[in-house]
Amino acid sequence: MLSKQTFLQGTLILILAGMITRFLGFINRLVVARLMGEEGIGLYMMALPTLFLVMTLTQLGLPVAISKRVAEADARNDRAKIKRILVVSIIITSISSIFFTVVMIFAAPFIATTLLTDDRTLYPIIAVSPIIPIVAVSSVLRGYFQGMQNMKPQSYSQVIEQIVRISCVALFVNILLPYGVEFAAAGAMFSVILGEFVSLLYMIYQFKSKKTIRIRHRFFNYLKSSKQTIKELFSIALPSTGSRMISSFSNFLEPIIVAHSLTLAGVSSVMVTRQYGELTGFVLPLLFLPTFITQSLSIALVPNISEAEATENKKLIHYRIHQSIRISFASGAIATVILSIFAVPILSFMYGTSNASTILIFMAPFYILLYIQSPLQAALQALDLAKPAMWNSLIGAVVKFIVLFILASNESFGIMGVAIAMSIGVILITLLHLASLRKEINFYIPIKDIAKMVALILITWGLGKLIYDIYVNYDPNILLFGLSLIVLTIIYIILLFILKFISRDELEQIPFLQKWIR
Repeated sequence: MLSKQTFLQGTLILILAGMITRFLGFINRLVVARLMGEEGIGLYMMALPTLFLVMTLTQLGLPVAISKRVAEADARNDRAKIKRILVVSIIITSISSIFFTVVMIFAAPFIATTLLTDDRTLYPIIAVSPIIPIVAVSSVLRGYFQGMQNMKPQSYSQVIEQIVRISCVALFVNILLPYGVEFAAAGAMFSVILGEFVSLLYMIYQFKSKKTIRIRHRFFNYLKSSKQTIKELFSIALPSTGSRMISSFSNFLEPIIVAHSLTLAGVSSVMVTRQYGELTGFVLPLLFLPTFITQSLSIALVPNISEAEATENKKLIHYRIHQSIRISFASGAIATVILSIFAVPILSFMYGTSNASTILIFMAPFYILLYIQSPLQAALQALDLAKPAMWNSLIGAVVKFIVLFILASNESFGIMGVAIAMSIGVILITLLHLASLRKEINFYIPIKDIAKMVALILITWGLGKLIYDIYVNYDPNILLFGLSLIVLTIIYIILLFILKFISRDELEQIPFLQKWIR
């Protein structure tokens, strides 16, 4: 029998796995950046949005739908319904993955040469295309385990994927780098495929070892009787796909619009790739670092709110959303302060250059809203409000691209215009999600909580600036830098308890802390 976890236990498991995964991912990025340089990482990052777009088309929003419908069926102990959900999902994703893999391979020359304006991106795009069927099947299994509120298989598979990837990337990049930076980028992409494949094998093993559902037994009989199941899945999946499509299509268009806009501003093709590499390869990974916590909350939130909605427990729904925002903000506020104040030493120690420090300092304060965006969108999807979430994403993307083109094509702004546009997109979508929840379920963040959030940021900022001034007065080195961050983090954790961002009841739900608290 699959072991269930509570909301916070499941979230904690995903957070720990996400922490390890992000750490290993950063090592992977450091290896790639050091070996291939800004130009190589630029090619790598320009090819990724194409992959993400095709993966979104392949999955059709099914992971969220599977999670919600499996959670509902499991609450009724309807094993046949769960099997129908899995059978339908596997068939749909298998067909779509084969189709879109073929399309991606044949469209690769046009995408690389015409859209991305750098024919060297052809090799990484083609190299990564076999990953699509692997990710498609993985997404079905992830949705199933999430719906069963068992977060361990997904968490372990993420760590395995990163370990395999980081073990292979240096090997393939070193082998292929003598043939050109484009082949090195393709080698980095191939290591991603191997990581995902081993991760999938682990999840299949976990699924089969539980012996809860026999997929192959009467497979086609279940498929024939799954018409209603298909409708139920797509009632959630299609609007969710809309949101993801907008995000993925936005990521796909972004390097294209950036390349053409900066070219209009008089920036050379090589410099465009280098600047975009700094923004997306150096700055954005740092800004997205806390999102492993918010994504973990979002994954655990969908089945939890789905159950609460089924039992019409409105109070629990509001509490879970409040709880997710509070924890997400707490995880993001410290990152915002550190990245704003310590931007130069962070970039210097990690990448050997602080060229992108101005962009990082500018974007960090705005991206604090990104950290609460993911739980808000998950709440909307869990409440069958995926359509408003989709429209919010569309409005944000359109506004972002309008601002991006206007500013980035102006030589006075250049790459900073891209940073401004990205920040505006994040702010707008988050505020629109909050407005949608207010309209549909009368949800709002109390003034008291907003005041506590402002106080947390301002106090941490003041203390961080003081610690930074002490740091720069001495001979800066990595040990003193690490010590400065540790001191600031300890003070921050104390502030979280003083301002009650973390409650005693929540700590008591963490198994290894229970005996100490009680």
